Amino acid sequence: MNALSLKLGELKKLVEDSGLDVQDELARIETKIQAVSKVETVWKQVELARHPERPYALDYISRIFDGFIELHGDRAFGDDPSIVGGIAFLDSRPVTVLANQKGRTLKENVFRNHGMANPEGYRKALRLAKEAEKFHRPIITLVDTAGAYPGLGAEERGIGEAIARNLRDFSQLLTPVICVVVGEGGSGGALGLCVGDKVYMLENAIYSVISPEGGASIMLRDATKAKDAAAMLRITSQDLLDFKVLNGVIPEPPGGAHTDPGAAAKTIKDILVRDLEDLCGRNPAVLVRYRNQKIRTIGHWNDTAEK
Repeated sequence: MNALSLKLGELKKLVEDSGLDVQDELARIETKIQAVSKVETVWKQVELARHPERPYALDYISRIFDGFIELHGDRAFGDDPSIVGGIAFLDSRPVTVLANQKGRTLKENVFRNHGMANPEGYRKALRLAKEAEKFHRPIITLVDTAGAYPGLGAEERGIGEAIARNLRDFSQLLTPVICVVVGEGGSGGALGLCVGDKVYMLENAIYSVISPEGGASIMLRDATKAKDAAAMLRITSQDLLDFKVLNGVIPEPPGGAHTDPGAAAKTIKDILVRDLEDLCGRNPAVLVRYRNQKIRTIGHWNDTAEK
């Protein structure tokens, strides 16, 4: 892309020296180069969000929290290893931690179902969230999933209902909730753990209603055009910040979080400690009111013509 920009610069100089009137054509070429550059930039971020060495939830949990004790089961069907949850200490403050967990090896990915949760995973998360509310513990969620599991068993056990219930009940929890998208934020699978007072994304994370490959298949009728679809979907952290979905973007070490997981974890921890110091001092009913106001403003715009 830099080579194209250099060639364009040379062409502009040649046109300027020759006095040719081709400014419109040059402007069109420059627009096309910028569009291609944007596509490549977005796709690089997608690749970083999916990087096989990128820290996963348990990597962050071990670096950010102390004394993490994992709790299991939804008390209805079973346990879902693709969502981990439990209690821990953030410095000296007791908290409940909920997170999507992917695997690195084939065996781990089979066990974790590639981080794609079944209904019992979301019901486990809600059970632990209700427990946190009862004991006045703030909740931290770490989101990293390509989406909820779309299998037959998940549908039979009510995956849609489980996610919808989480959306409703998390919006009403009388305790602080902070959400951080640390990798992929895929569709409803991510939303099931991403309703909170504060929502953040790591700099190279992505958050979208559908994967770039799925979007390309539907919108462009060609799954090979995933790069173009990724740019069209506006899935980057900066895009989501512009849409006011996020409260902020958390910077990553140069090259991505996988280059220095400890530094990435420390940055997240500093923000969590700062925000909980503020949120835990507020009236829970006020938190719920502002949380719902924030949710209702997402995607809202005015389209009134001046009279």
